[in-house]
Amino acid sequence: MAVIHRTTLSPTKLELLTPWLPTRPWYAGPTHPVLSRSGGFRLDDPQGEVGMELMVATDTSGAEPVAYFVPLTYRGAPLDGAEDALVGTTEHGVLGKRWVYDGGHDPVLAEQLFALLAGRAEPQAQSETDTPDPTITYSRTIPNVLSGPFTAADDEAGTDIAAKGATLHLNRVLRPADAPPEGATGHIAGPWRTPEDTEARGVFAVLRGA
Repeated sequence: MAVIHRTTLSPTKLELLTPWLPTRPWYAGPTHPVLSRSGGFRLDDPQGEVGMELMVATDTSGAEPVAYFVPLTYRGAPLDGAEDALVGTTEHGVLGKRWVYDGGHDPVLAEQLFALLAGRAEPQAQSETDTPDPTITYSRTIPNVLSGPFTAADDEAGTDIAAKGATLHLNRVLRPADAPPEGATGHIAGPWRTPEDTEARGVFAVLRGA
């Protein structure tokens, strides 16, 4: 169970994301985003070592706001071989130095996303300890067990996390949608707040394959 600490973080998550987002192939805005946290949820690491926050961050720097799905992992030490996925480091008021990674490239988060689709994990509220988040919905039509090793790749459409026999696509640029696309064998969906403080809802991730 992840414990949510009411403490300081320097630099903040949004301060880390501001220079990092424009380096991603799926970033759709100007070169200097103006970000606000507008939604998301958490997943628990069964080993209790890695923090996992699946954030929605909205950029209002362009002509129209753009909501991004930005899963992040927080670690107490560097992740070997993941230098390209490092968002940055930050100083946590309770836990000390934390290495912040693009969660789409972290095997612990990949494992828990597939566990969520299999019904073996439960989405947790973004800012509350030990509190399930019922607004996050997920489904899967094929009951095969999905497992690693996981590989991840980014392109202009988002991030693909490949497992044995299936690929989970993370929709990095979010758009309101009522249902996953045709041919999907599973999906994860949830809400976020718009700059006008209304609720939007869309598909965060789409599973294809077994």
